[in-house]
Amino acid sequence: MKESYILDQTFENADFSQIQKGEYENCTFTNCNFEYSDLSGYNFNDCEFIGCNLSMAKLFSTAFRDVNFKECKMLGLQFNDCNEFGLSFKLEGCALNNSIFYKTSMKKTIFKNSRLIEADFTECDLSNAVFTSCDLSGAVFDNTNLEKTDFRTSFNYSIAPSKNRLRKAKFSLSEVYGLLHTFDIEIDKNG
Repeated sequence: MKESYILDQTFENADFSQIQKGEYENCTFTNCNFEYSDLSGYNFNDCEFIGCNLSMAKLFSTAFRDVNFKECKMLGLQFNDCNEFGLSFKLEGCALNNSIFYKTSMKKTIFKNSRLIEADFTECDLSNAVFTSCDLSGAVFDNTNLEKTDFRTSFNYSIAPSKNRLRKAKFSLSEVYGLLHTFDIEIDKNG
């Protein structure tokens, strides 16, 4: 069976059952529900997802190339299952709690105003990524490349300098505790 090629289409308030398997290019998905769906093998190129629910969707060999996610609910996604070729996306105002990015290369990825609570970035390449006003409570950074990554406006992160590559990464003074707590030292916030 030949897969579909869909170009320049807009999908609003659609359910996963209305989205056929195939390659989507320059498409917009607004308020669509993909919760618990199987997006394995789908290709999304230059697409935009606005206000969609992709929570717990299966992403085995799913391609996200130059995709924008805005105000989406994306809980528990396993980005490590995605097709790595050309993987690139921008996230704004999204909830990605408990998502897994294990060993994923996401150089220059922009995370803006998003919640990444307990997300797993173990062994990721996040070099030159930007985390703008993101909540990183409980997020795991272990053997992660964070070189030139910008965390200056984000908060609640816990990053062990001895377990991650941090050369030229940017942090704010107000959140420096997130780098030092692993050393079991006391920091006087009043002095």
